[in-house]
Amino acid sequence: VQLQASGGGLVQAGGSLRLSCVVSGRTLASYGMGWFRQAPGREREFVVAINRSGGTTNYLDSVKGRFTASRDNAQNAVYLQMNSLKPEDTAVYYCAATSYGTTRYARDYDYWGQGTQVTVSS
Repeated sequence: VQLQASGGGLVQAGGSLRLSCVVSGRTLASYGMGWFRQAPGREREFVVAINRSGGTTNYLDSVKGRFTASRDNAQNAVYLQMNSLKPEDTAVYYCAATSYGTTRYARDYDYWGQGTQVTVSS
């Protein structure tokens, strides 16, 4: 299973970005999906998990109301719409696949994408 994340970039505070993660090698519907992020000098941090159908999501408190995860199993893709971005959202964002439904624990994820850089300037 391969995951390819894209959509990162440089944006001003208050701006928006939409991250995409395309899954290949296995049908997306087989997996719960998650987004994590890692800022320089910090540990990897859970952002959001979305279950196989997309009907259940679980967000990090600091992104609730600003970030929205979605998925299109027919397109084998998951998305992270990020609005009202803040400088503290700056990080490399990773998508990951899990055989669990929704979980916020990195250890539960079996496959990881390569990451996409998000930089929010103040």
